[in-house]
Amino acid sequence: MNATKATAIGVGVLGGIATWLYLSIGTILIWAGFIAWASFFAAGGTAKTINLNIVSNVFGVVTAWVVALLVIVEPFPWLGGPVWAGILVCVSVMFYIMCSPIYLVSSVPAVTLGYAATFAYLLQTDGALTPTSLLSTGFDNALLVVSVSMIIGTAFAFASAEASRLLTKGE
Repeated sequence: MNATKATAIGVGVLGGIATWLYLSIGTILIWAGFIAWASFFAAGGTAKTINLNIVSNVFGVVTAWVVALLVIVEPFPWLGGPVWAGILVCVSVMFYIMCSPIYLVSSVPAVTLGYAATFAYLLQTDGALTPTSLLSTGFDNALLVVSVSMIIGTAFAFASAEASRLLTKGE
């Protein structure tokens, strides 16, 4: 089977299974899983890139989570919230890009996708951008729910890559 058909089948079938799983569990974020799935393929889509993708995604989540904590603290109220948030984003993005020589966080797209997915969750989920939620040990904490969702997404991505590889075997 050619690679396009094999990839369509591998990703399609496992995408359906992942959808069932995420929606059945209900506390994990299917969209964050699919973002990690895409970043896995962007990082190379091989067994060698599983750890790279997971650590880079989670590094982005952690970085965004720290920024969120600093945003709500707002130690300089005279700056105004949007200015403070802008400064934090500027510094944090420069920080994670400067960390990219470290192999496990070297996939800047994967870090950025983890970072963006975290802020998507925080800004679109009522009550998520509060000290109570950010410091919770449950799945209302962006640090946990986005990270776990992305790790599961990477696992499904790898499984779909392997399924596609098996379907093209002998080609």
